[in-house]
Amino acid sequence: MARQLGISPAYVNLLENNQRSLSVAVLLALSEHYGVDMRSLTQDSDHGRLADLRAATKDPAFSGEAPDLAELRAALDHAPQLVDRFLQLYQNHRTIVEQVKRMADSGSAEALLTVTPETAIHDFFRDHANHFDPLERTAEGLRVRIGGSSDDMYTLLKRQLRLEHAIQTEVVAHEQMQGALRFFDENAGRVQLSDALDHTNRIFQLAHILGLLEAAAPVNALMQESGLKTEAGLARLRVELTNYFAAALLMPYDRMLHRAKETGYDIDRIAASFGVSFEQVCQRLTTLQRDGARGVPFFFLRIDRAGNVTKRFNATPFTLAEQGGACPVWDIHGAFRAPGVIVPQFVELPEGGQFFTLSRTADRPVFDRQSLDRRLVVVVGCEIDHVDQIGYARPFNLKDPDLAAPIGINCHVCPRQACNQRAHQPLLKTLPIDARRRGGTRYES
Repeated sequence: MARQLGISPAYVNLLENNQRSLSVAVLLALSEHYGVDMRSLTQDSDHGRLADLRAATKDPAFSGEAPDLAELRAALDHAPQLVDRFLQLYQNHRTIVEQVKRMADSGSAEALLTVTPETAIHDFFRDHANHFDPLERTAEGLRVRIGGSSDDMYTLLKRQLRLEHAIQTEVVAHEQMQGALRFFDENAGRVQLSDALDHTNRIFQLAHILGLLEAAAPVNALMQESGLKTEAGLARLRVELTNYFAAALLMPYDRMLHRAKETGYDIDRIAASFGVSFEQVCQRLTTLQRDGARGVPFFFLRIDRAGNVTKRFNATPFTLAEQGGACPVWDIHGAFRAPGVIVPQFVELPEGGQFFTLSRTADRPVFDRQSLDRRLVVVVGCEIDHVDQIGYARPFNLKDPDLAAPIGINCHVCPRQACNQRAHQPLLKTLPIDARRRGGTRYES
């Protein structure tokens, strides 16, 4: 085999043990001599499972040294069903820990073991590397049919709805909308938008309606693939997949990827190019994972003032908190003190992974006095290996050993000791306490 492939027997052994990646030359040789379809060898379907397995084995619930990357890859290749069962068990463990933390003594055992629709949807998106090619292709075809430029998108979308679907669009006073921002009555041939929506959000809502009409087939197929059973979960998944389609329609893949690379992932400039919002660009950046044309893998997180996680998507190994209480060392909440200003930060997780993150406020629609100053913070981040492509990282000294702030996902599961921001005793570790010494917090001495 080594002679046929033009490599050494030792290199074949490394390939068999998942310790080397296949080069283009070896791929071509395999295809030529063995009739192997190269696409079957280059699929990256296990990337998300490898990241999940790596994160799970580094959980502080396990003692001793974690398996190395080669062992994890071998497990995925040689014992995939065992890996699936292990990850399912770990997911149940994580769910129980989080539910017990929130529910304490209330609630039934069945409720404690139930994975929330939000978690199931997040995991479904992550299993697909946050990229759905059928939705991308459908959106690209519709964008060609619509024609025109991003400057005229509001008019173009209204025309598309009117001419091809007999749907009229009207902007209505918010007082007449009964608390809704958008209402679509397909039978009446009408979509109503609240006048509380700004221009970019009116465009996005019309793109969402077109998604309901034009992308129903690929959305339904993905919903069936998801395995979700509850009516609430499926309804939520339909909304998220249709929102994905809307973003792909407004920011077509190839143009979006080119503009991102061209500007050094400058979010404001990308938003201006496509006539969309800062938050819409942030979320779209997480989806640029098409085979052969990948962008930087990002995660996306959105929180409110109380720290509640209202949306999360992930194309990275970063573990995102499902509920509030994010690490105070991670300066997400600092963005609330400077509305509209991007807050960059390098962070390091307990297991050693380093990431570059960007946080900024995003305003919500204002429709009464109670909704004034109703801001959220959106966060995007990528592994430190990709920062050479990110313009926001250029002012930093990447050789500074203290560049990354040591963070955890949540105080309840963070194993770090001597952290002066600790708010809770960790669930899976006992911190030392000495009555003769006062540490940075009351949980350590």
